[in-house]
Amino acid sequence: MMLRRAWPPVYTTPAVVPAPLPPPDYYYADKGKEYYFLAPLYRDALPPPPRRPPPTCPCSCLLLAASRRRSRSLDTVPSEVNASDGEGGSDDGRSAYGVVNAAAQRSKRRSMENLIDTNTARTFRKYNARAGRPAPEPNENRPRFIPVTTLEDVQAVRCAEFHPNGSIYAVGSNSKTLRICAYPKLSDLREDHSTYQPTVLFKRTRHHKGSIYCMAWTPVGDLMATGSNDKTVKLMRFDPDSSNLEGKETELTMHDGTVRDVCFLEDSSNKSSLLISGGAGDCKIYVTDCATGQAYQALSGHTGHVLSLNNWGGAMFVSGSNDRTVRFWDLRTRGCVNVVTPITNPQSRQGNPVAAVCVDPSGRLLVSGHEDSACVLYDIRGGRSLQCFKPHTADVRSIRFSPSAFYLLTAGYDNKLVLTDLQGDLTTPLPSVVVAQHADKVISGRWHPSEFSFLSTSADKTATLWALPPL
Repeated sequence: MMLRRAWPPVYTTPAVVPAPLPPPDYYYADKGKEYYFLAPLYRDALPPPPRRPPPTCPCSCLLLAASRRRSRSLDTVPSEVNASDGEGGSDDGRSAYGVVNAAAQRSKRRSMENLIDTNTARTFRKYNARAGRPAPEPNENRPRFIPVTTLEDVQAVRCAEFHPNGSIYAVGSNSKTLRICAYPKLSDLREDHSTYQPTVLFKRTRHHKGSIYCMAWTPVGDLMATGSNDKTVKLMRFDPDSSNLEGKETELTMHDGTVRDVCFLEDSSNKSSLLISGGAGDCKIYVTDCATGQAYQALSGHTGHVLSLNNWGGAMFVSGSNDRTVRFWDLRTRGCVNVVTPITNPQSRQGNPVAAVCVDPSGRLLVSGHEDSACVLYDIRGGRSLQCFKPHTADVRSIRFSPSAFYLLTAGYDNKLVLTDLQGDLTTPLPSVVVAQHADKVISGRWHPSEFSFLSTSADKTATLWALPPL
């Protein structure tokens, strides 16, 4: 019988220089199960990226090539890892694989370039002129996100997620109501836009017996999961054509506490989806086979409530907990492969409960949001903390990289959503700006696949879609 090799410690400084990464268009989804365990390059291969349809473009000026490029978040940061592994930066037009990207050299990002650099007044004079507005003050020389639609509920709206194709989004609230709404047309969006109610395509009251705390879609958008403080997870099949839930839902009852977060993984060897769920109670993370609806694995390690989950493709995901740690999990090893305690107080060298976690699409950068209003950037491959910064004045409850990882969107209990620029040296102070504000605590913020709009949910009983007007 062949024993599976343990996943090597790629999260620490490697003893030898790793082999170059394969070309970005090389997909591993076509390989069999044996390839992952026997091929010599499997330890260096990125997880197979999900095949998604092109995102919905809110305006004609967007360059989709920019959203398809790999993140350059760490390319300008000196590291004992990327200084010797042959991965070139993007300043010379080379991709992370060291291959010249002609499209990247020719294209320039226009709509959000220098969005939070207040010293680039010249950049936005044309924007103001086209929008028919007088020239603003220097500290306002930037495009601003405006509220497009606002969904109102009778209780706090706790979670919202975009469908992978970007044409619809789902909203869950404390009123136990699940709604699926249509993404609006943004080509004619103007600065003087008046907010309106979104088109609700599907509505189900009493979807759970308690508040809907979290939700997620599969990367292909055919399955949807919701978690609640009634200690259950509901798994439903979704028809994108009719924007309706179909068939009988599956109710999972393995949790003995509030389900705080859920996410999906794609098992490319078996062509199936896996549901990851975590929360309070026994503090375990459960892995469920979506084909059978059976939880076949319980991951132990956290000593506090699991507050956040995030995956970036393949068989790996991260979890943030009330025990102040972030854990990395790899289902190929059936366990935790690394534990990080983000330091939010450099003087005392202590951490804080991790309320939100996210990994950038390249799998190189981790960011965590904490209850003491701190955010910590962590270099995964270098095994080091880059910096701690505080874009909020209260608990950070949601944190997400933009699809291209050029920006970071954070939501907090100070009623604000903040955008942070990640295009410079990540070891220096990062420029941030408030891009949206609610009347009460902001619970979550989620990017649209196009990167130029986002959803926010709040304790003020609303879910608002914010968008950048086209140039």
